[in-house]
Amino acid sequence: MTSNSFTQDLKILGSEEVELSLNVNNISYSVKLEPRVTLLDALREKLGLVGTKKACDRGECGACTVLVNNRRINSCMTLAVMHIGTEITTIEGLAQDDKLHPMQTAFITHDAFQCGYCTSGQIVSAVGMILEESPKSEAEIREKMSGNLCRCGAYPNIIAAIQDVLEEMEDAAI
Repeated sequence: MTSNSFTQDLKILGSEEVELSLNVNNISYSVKLEPRVTLLDALREKLGLVGTKKACDRGECGACTVLVNNRRINSCMTLAVMHIGTEITTIEGLAQDDKLHPMQTAFITHDAFQCGYCTSGQIVSAVGMILEESPKSEAEIREKMSGNLCRCGAYPNIIAAIQDVLEEMEDAAI
């Protein structure tokens, strides 16, 4: 289903709640919500996945970054009903079988957080950036991560963590 046809397919009228299925972190959830509910609010309030943070609520900070079909989006700027039939990945879905994702491990190793509020968005965005197209330089990493803000200024450590994962990937490919 395309995002342009979601209203016709769901026969959404007004603000009546609709039941829909969302595939989040490889689990199918059935949720009932109003069509105006953002993906961020659905994740946090309906599914209890609070790792995705609500900060600016305007798509400016990146704290709410999730992956939809392995592409980064600001979940505060999109409606949940637009994501029927997509694969949504949150920070909670990156770890596999109690083993942290390499990006999560690198953030810990490099102290790539201080207060931690932006961390989940930074990690998900970094993973998405690599899935979309691996950056070739520090400048490219900075550019591709520019949609994620850190009030504490942990950028050097965030960049170091990302570079560490990229180096591990290169070493594994050899």
